Amino acid sequence: MGDGGAAAGNGQDQDAHAHLPAAIGRELTNMRIALLEDEQDQADLVSAWLKAAGHRCHVFMRGKDMVREAQRETFDLFLLDWEVPGMSGAEALLWIRANIAEPVPVLFVTARQREEDIVHALSSGADDYMVKPLGKLELLARIEALGRRARPGRRPDEGVLEFGRLSVDCSSRQVKLDGREVTMTQKDYELAVFLLRNIGRLLSRGHILEAVWGQSAELNTRTVDTHVSRIRGKLELTPENGWRLSAVYQHGYRLERVAAAAAR
Repeated sequence: MGDGGAAAGNGQDQDAHAHLPAAIGRELTNMRIALLEDEQDQADLVSAWLKAAGHRCHVFMRGKDMVREAQRETFDLFLLDWEVPGMSGAEALLWIRANIAEPVPVLFVTARQREEDIVHALSSGADDYMVKPLGKLELLARIEALGRRARPGRRPDEGVLEFGRLSVDCSSRQVKLDGREVTMTQKDYELAVFLLRNIGRLLSRGHILEAVWGQSAELNTRTVDTHVSRIRGKLELTPENGWRLSAVYQHGYRLERVAAAAAR
C-alpha cells in the first residue's frame, strides 16, 4: 500500500516560497498537477507545498480514479506514488504514455529505491524519480525543471511575446493585432495568453477555468465557450489567418498554427 510518507519528518514549513532560492522563485510557473498518493498525511503535505508554490493540485488515492479523471481532464504534470490500491503508479504510467498524446511530464515519488525499480520507471516513460522521504525544495525544483523542459519559454513575465500578426506585451497586458491594440477584458486577455502559451496542446475546459478564473471559481464550462468565441473573433484566430482554435468534443479546446498552404 502506501510508500511510507516520511516527508512530514523533514521539519519544513508549509510556506513553499519562504526559503526558495531567488532564481527558482522567479521562474516558478503555475501548473495543474495530478498527485497520486494513498497516504492522507503525505498527500496533504505535498498538496500544501504545491499550492503554496502557486500550483493547482488534484489528489487521487487510487490509480483508477486518476486515470478516469485524466480521460476527460488535462494536467501539466503527473506526480505518482508507486504502491497505491488497485492500479499501481507503474501501471498508471503505462496508461498515461499509451493514452495521452501530449508529452506530459511524469515524476515518481516513492519509497522504492532499488536500482531496478528506478530503471523500470524511467524506461517505462517516467521523466524523473525521487525517493521518499521528500525534501520540499528539491521536489519544487524538480517540478519546475520538468515544466521548463515540457514548455520551453513559458515564463510568468517575459516582456513582449510575438506570434506573427499578434503581439502580447505582458508588462502592460496589451494585445496587438497588426500593430493596433485590441480592446479586451481582463479574462479575455488572460485566456488568450494561456492559449498562446500552450499552442498545439489540448486543454480541458476545467483546466482552462482553473488557470484563468481560479480553482475556486464557481463557473460552468459555458463561461469558457463564451470567452473562447469572443477572442477567436477579436484576434482573428481563424484558418484563413493561419490559426485554428477548435473545440474537441467532450474535452476542451486546442489552438494550433495552420500552415500557409492550408490557410488559403
